[in-house]
Amino acid sequence: MWLKPEEILLKNAFKLWVTEKDNEYFVLQRRRGYGEGGGGLTGLLVGTLDTVLDSTSKVAPYRILHHTPDSQVYWSIACGVTKEEIFQHWDWLQQNIMRTLSVFDSSEDITSFVQGKIRGLIAEEGKTSLVLEDDPEKFREALLRFEKWFELPPEEKLVTYYSCSYWKGKVPCQGWLYLSTNFLCFYSYLLGAEVKLVISWDEIWRLEKTSNVILTESIHVLAHGEDHYFSMLLHLNETFVIMEQLADYSIKRLFDKEAFQRVPALSDPLQITKRGLEAHAKSEQFRTFFRLPKEENLLEVHESFLWVPFSHFNTLGKICLSENYLCFASQDGSQCHIIIPMREVKSVNSVCVRGKRALRFSEVRDYQRLANTIRSRCGISASPQHSDVTLMVGQKDSSKAVSTEALMTVFHPQDVENLDPKMLKEKMKEQSWNIHFSEYGRGTSMFFTRKTRDLIVRGVPEALRGELWMLFSGAVNDMATHPGYYTELVEQSLGTSTLATDEIERDLHRSLPEHPAFQSDTGISALRRVLTAYAYRNPKIGYCQAMNILTSVLLLYAKEEEAFWLLVAVCERMLPDYFNRRIIGALVDQAVFEDLIRENLPQLVEHMTDLSFFSSVSLSWFLTLFISVLPIESAVNVVDCFFYDGIKAILQLGLAVLDYNMDALISCHDDAEAVTILNKFFDSVTNKDSPLPPTVQQASVGNNDKASHISVDISELIREAYEKYGNIRSEEVASSRKRNKLYVIQTLEDTTKQNVIRVVSQDVRFNASQLDELYNLFKRQHFLSCYWTMKSPALLHHDPSLAYLEQYQLGFQQFSVLFSLLEPWAFCTTKSTLSLWVFRLIDENQDGLVNFKEFCCALDTLYSGSFTNKLKFLFKLHLPPGYFVTVFISSMKLTGRGKVDLQAYLKQWQNEILKKEETIKDLPRINQTQFIQFSKTLYNIFHGDPEEELLYRAVAHVTSLLLRMEEVGRRLQEPSSPPESTNQDAGPDLTETEWSFSFEQVLASLLNEPAIVSFFERPVDIQAKVGQARVAQLKLKANK
Repeated sequence: MWLKPEEILLKNAFKLWVTEKDNEYFVLQRRRGYGEGGGGLTGLLVGTLDTVLDSTSKVAPYRILHHTPDSQVYWSIACGVTKEEIFQHWDWLQQNIMRTLSVFDSSEDITSFVQGKIRGLIAEEGKTSLVLEDDPEKFREALLRFEKWFELPPEEKLVTYYSCSYWKGKVPCQGWLYLSTNFLCFYSYLLGAEVKLVISWDEIWRLEKTSNVILTESIHVLAHGEDHYFSMLLHLNETFVIMEQLADYSIKRLFDKEAFQRVPALSDPLQITKRGLEAHAKSEQFRTFFRLPKEENLLEVHESFLWVPFSHFNTLGKICLSENYLCFASQDGSQCHIIIPMREVKSVNSVCVRGKRALRFSEVRDYQRLANTIRSRCGISASPQHSDVTLMVGQKDSSKAVSTEALMTVFHPQDVENLDPKMLKEKMKEQSWNIHFSEYGRGTSMFFTRKTRDLIVRGVPEALRGELWMLFSGAVNDMATHPGYYTELVEQSLGTSTLATDEIERDLHRSLPEHPAFQSDTGISALRRVLTAYAYRNPKIGYCQAMNILTSVLLLYAKEEEAFWLLVAVCERMLPDYFNRRIIGALVDQAVFEDLIRENLPQLVEHMTDLSFFSSVSLSWFLTLFISVLPIESAVNVVDCFFYDGIKAILQLGLAVLDYNMDALISCHDDAEAVTILNKFFDSVTNKDSPLPPTVQQASVGNNDKASHISVDISELIREAYEKYGNIRSEEVASSRKRNKLYVIQTLEDTTKQNVIRVVSQDVRFNASQLDELYNLFKRQHFLSCYWTMKSPALLHHDPSLAYLEQYQLGFQQFSVLFSLLEPWAFCTTKSTLSLWVFRLIDENQDGLVNFKEFCCALDTLYSGSFTNKLKFLFKLHLPPGYFVTVFISSMKLTGRGKVDLQAYLKQWQNEILKKEETIKDLPRINQTQFIQFSKTLYNIFHGDPEEELLYRAVAHVTSLLLRMEEVGRRLQEPSSPPESTNQDAGPDLTETEWSFSFEQVLASLLNEPAIVSFFERPVDIQAKVGQARVAQLKLKANK
């Protein structure tokens, strides 16, 4: 690696460096303690210095210096990790620089030329690889150390690095923490004691900041059942955030198979940078806070004052600009924010026009550039320059909804003349909201303030519910920017038949069956269209139970197209990962809920030490937003709060429910009693202000016992939740989600592993511990194919609907690497060819992928099978589909499984049950070409064995014996019909010259050779083989 030329002193250099090569202008040196000889005590001291001090010239084992004959000054110009690398630099200098230096007259000119040339090389190199790093020169130095110490594959991208202490037991080791795309690495070398740690992000169970008596503040990492602590970090918070982002990136990419196609900074794992991660994290926070579509990215942030008309003062805050939105959030504690779609900006000037809303931003740094940016994005012509930015906002023409009316307006139209107390209160609520609209605005550019939340807590009027849900969720922006999209989806998905549509049909009549809207074809048809359209839009989610209940409520208050976009907002933004096969999002939020219980309800925790009960009982709360446990007229109030405050509202209400029933829960004796208490409580919740008639209101499950329980008004319960637990911050919830997601996913992965091992163990002789090790190797090999590319076969053909046994599979290239590490015999040649035959043989459905069970069954035969079974396996390798005369490894194409065909799976399962065990008589005969290759394979297997010569002679003897037997057999058959053969065949019959053998013949011949029998019956040390594979797996990839 070329270095920025630095002047160095050589006063004591002979003690630390050894000269390997030199000439008139350059010196190549090797660091003592590296290479041959070790270096003794000097080597230990040098190694310690290299770790503690942050300088490449002190760390790299090789370096090149520049000097001139008449000067005592030396300049470091290059360094290298390996001898090959530094010699390449040396040869380049010899070929390109040495000849040129002879034309210069003075030493100063020579040195100046060399320095300029080296700087030019560095600049050229940094144009592509290091252009995005904050300090390219220092990053080059860190990258050199990273490559030297950890020997990871060259594709691995270093993101950032920090100096810190790693606690090994009770002793801190000072060293360097390196964070790369796929690995967390640490290195320390103090007086001969080397500490090297490499943990892949996908193996981490816990990542959190912690503190105790010894460590004031540290980062705790739990992986492989071991705790790791990193402390004494100068920027601990920054380090933790980057670690959290890298772990989350790895989880989404490897477990969720996300490709990040809309995020250029993260779409290529070979180009991940600290700056890109930070920008992505800020954009995510920006989208979450303002409920914007996933396509939006935070582009600019400006500090500014905004004139707030309803308060008559300027509030300090930040303008956040994205591709299609300008947003403002206050910083003075007023909790005021506003979202301005660019499509609604009519002008950018300083004059307020009657009938339009003017938003005046003042004291904006670089205001002219901001104004021009807004104009260019809105397509507005420039106006005279002013020191303030004023936006004219008004509704432009928008697409009309093509969908039906909200079901509630159809099945429960409001009676204007009805003046009962409930309707009067409803009218008062509407009046309060109309006053709010007149002061704070209405629609997409409405101001969101504390008063808005207060009105939400009191309850939203029935007539405004759909409009406000659309506004608060951000779905109004999705629908406005995708006119006609829903109609197209409905047309495209109409009549399709998939697993999702079958499940939708099954659940249609289970969705709010008591409500009149879903007792008619109108409601059922609308529900079917919305759910089917969404399953068609997002096949990754498709359809999940609980989506029908949620969509039913959305259809009651929103038009059909609006309900679709509300469902999109919930599934893809507000409740991420909730509605999939493993409901990971709901499990994560349950873990967050447990943390909040420990923090806010200590009395309950003391009584019920095992909080997993609350996780199981609260699952339906999160999945259906309390709709499945509360009467519909009360549940909609909860949904109001959810669309405004997100998951925080559900967590608060959950805590309030437990707090309300605290005494009863503490006194209960078992889980069943606790469930009964909570069910009775939910039955007693009412909405005294609901104007809905009894025919529309949902009947309570425990209605008969209702009189014995004091009723609880939902508005009071929600108000209490906000008063007691409203201090829970959304940022804390987001952080807790990230922390718990690692643990939840690893727990699910561990459960999957145990299920797979239980299934596979029935067919193999490996014990549970060995299967555990093999599974880890198989899974790691699967991930290795995904670490450095987004286009690996494992990612492209991933199907989350498959059974757990099929979740991790290997294509041929990955299988070949792993098989070469675990094969019991050292094949000397044609390794890839033999791997290909094995792969084709065990790939039963010929889809180009091998699962863990297929892999283990093959290994089990080779490791623990009898002589006959091992020989049968080798024999079958040389029959189709394993062996073909002409083998093109590059032609192995992955077909993938395509869409899941349930009928095919059932048929395959039935065939497996009915399939009888294969006998040696079922095997076809092996022909001449195949037998020759079979003999070659045996020779390759025996190569390098201590009994190699004896084994070779045995194979030769068996081969000649079989050939003689075949010739004798042919001669015995020749006189059977000589006249017919001569009359019928005018030319030579080629088939008569072909010969073949049955498996019984080959087996009988080989059984007569004790050397061959003992070779195949020799036991294999499985544990040692697996251990060696574990160590070599990553290095094998690095050396390729």
